[in-house]
Amino acid sequence: MDPESSSNIQDFFKGKTILVTGPTGFLAKVFIEKILRIQPEIKKLYLLLRASNSDLAANRLQNEIFEIDLFQVLRGELGEDFDSFVSKKVVAIAGDVGIENLGIKSEKLKNEMFEEIDVIVHSAATTNFDERFDISMGVNTKGALHALNFAKYCQNLKAFVHISTAYVCGDAKHEDGIVREKAFQMDKSLKETSKLCIHNEMNLLEKKRAELKAMNADENTVKFALKYYGMERANLHGWPNTYVFTKAMGEMLIVHHKDNVPLIIIRPTMVTSTFNDPFPGWIEGVRTIDSVIYSYGQGKLKSFVGDPITILDVIPADMVINCVIASIFIHSNQPPKNFIYQVSSSIRNPLTYCETRNFCHRYFTKNPCINQNGKPIVVSNPFRVNSFAAFNIYMIVIQKVLNLVSKICPNSFQDIYDKKSRQIRMMHRLGTLYKPYVYFKSVFDDTNTEILRMATKGDPKMENVELNFDPTSIDWTDYMMNTHIPGLVKYQMK
Repeated sequence: MDPESSSNIQDFFKGKTILVTGPTGFLAKVFIEKILRIQPEIKKLYLLLRASNSDLAANRLQNEIFEIDLFQVLRGELGEDFDSFVSKKVVAIAGDVGIENLGIKSEKLKNEMFEEIDVIVHSAATTNFDERFDISMGVNTKGALHALNFAKYCQNLKAFVHISTAYVCGDAKHEDGIVREKAFQMDKSLKETSKLCIHNEMNLLEKKRAELKAMNADENTVKFALKYYGMERANLHGWPNTYVFTKAMGEMLIVHHKDNVPLIIIRPTMVTSTFNDPFPGWIEGVRTIDSVIYSYGQGKLKSFVGDPITILDVIPADMVINCVIASIFIHSNQPPKNFIYQVSSSIRNPLTYCETRNFCHRYFTKNPCINQNGKPIVVSNPFRVNSFAAFNIYMIVIQKVLNLVSKICPNSFQDIYDKKSRQIRMMHRLGTLYKPYVYFKSVFDDTNTEILRMATKGDPKMENVELNFDPTSIDWTDYMMNTHIPGLVKYQMK
């Protein structure tokens, strides 16, 4: 059944079988919840979880997905039938995207999946900016190719959706300051001074691992060495961190090897809490700009590092997933010519770093967090550091002052000294990791995404399902003050 023969989007998903990789991730959970709620008559939802056996996979399925607050609306609709509904529709698969065939050991199960799967949403990723290079390469780069190769065996596949990130663009300068919705060339470095070869990067990584093994390096040494090595390789080729570097290489591989697979690449910008669906403000994990908001609300961050006029391109999670669902429906059985969608806000509804800073100050002044002693945490008007050079000087000066006071009062000041030193290290780490984003000078083109939006508006096939992914519908003051920051406090700052 294709969109032309479907009476609406709900009919399209009726009887379909979907595979989701990385189902414990933030976006994947929002997708799972929405699909089960808008079309409870899907045939099956395969969820690939990293686990050594099916029992452990089933435990993760229950504890990390269906027990969370996100599913309260669906649980309320189904009542006591919720658990039986999930057991009938959802199958936990033990596997690993870092291994060929997704690490699925049973030949019988694989063959069943090859026959049944209609849609694959590949969401598995490690999103830590400075993750160990071997872990990030295994999940973000090799994992993408393994998922694509698995898709090639699926006989009835109508869409293969790869969830990427808009920041695969790296540090390169962009024409007119606009990042286009274009695919990478295979093995194309962002720097003219370096040559990228993905196969060579994999070999160099194995060589580095062998060197560390030969040195009998302990686990902690290996961890930090491979973290540093990943950042080093990323910076060499023009990417600011290991995360976006390995995601970019993953994109290169799947575009180069896609053959006839109906590929769709979704590139969201900085993903924030849900705008409306299934309810406003749900969020899981602390990422990108939320790390700054979180630390400021806790009284740990006194300064905001970044250019105040920088546009922070943020987009609510449910808008990203609405775009995913719309793209699957619109392009089923007809692979799009333009298959990359940047789900963003910077062109159509920009939010500046300065505005975000002011929202934080206003919110936490009126609604202070409570410390361990039950007292409100008083936040100061954040000190603004407009350049990274000034930030480094600021960090050095604060540390020198601490050192001086510690020498004068070595005993009575020790606890305060240790606490403040930890805060300085945290501030420096945040400032370094997020430097590429708080000084980002480009905006993200979303022409393909806008065309997709136009295709969904007024289409009677879409009328029964809310699929808003229009950034112009966001009132940033209302969203940040009444939805996002309260959601972050409720779900992550408990």
